[in-house]
Amino acid sequence: MQTRTFHGPITAIDLTKALVAEFDRGNLRTQAFGDSKKAYVEIATLGAPASGGRTALTVQLTEIEDGVMIQLGQQEWIGVAASLGLTVLMALRRPLSLLNRIDDLAEDISSLQLAERVWQTIDQTAIGMGASHEISERLRRITCPHCLTANPVGEAACIACGAPLGPSQPNACRACGFIPPAKAATCPNCGKAL
Repeated sequence: MQTRTFHGPITAIDLTKALVAEFDRGNLRTQAFGDSKKAYVEIATLGAPASGGRTALTVQLTEIEDGVMIQLGQQEWIGVAASLGLTVLMALRRPLSLLNRIDDLAEDISSLQLAERVWQTIDQTAIGMGASHEISERLRRITCPHCLTANPVGEAACIACGAPLGPSQPNACRACGFIPPAKAATCPNCGKAL
């Protein structure tokens, strides 16, 4: 399951609407359900597609503090594999039969790229709404445990009372937006170096 987090002025409803608008057409159908805190969008090819194999993908959108966490489920593509297998077998027997299956082949390739197209849609929507993988300004404050004053991230001591703030200051992964534990060298979500 792939996970990314966007921080900023974005909601699960915003992303749900963008995914439905982008994928509820042609050979694909979407179904959205849930509420404003946690929503699901299922994207699948029609029950009996005119061409290509059957595929499905579920997107889970969960509201978090100052943003949205997105998880893509495992894409079901057994129908695509079967359709590609049939195309290969027909091509081995009669190479000219590829001309008859060109639509099937195009649909199969498009289905294999579905997860990437979903991430592109989510990225474009998030950026257009001013969200990013960076922690929001409100979450960039460290509260002093002694006087409860909000301090900017990076301050070694409290700006009000001078008490030490310690090493546990939040930082988000630039690749996926996940907030790793303090002093982590790599992101536990995506594995990229911090």
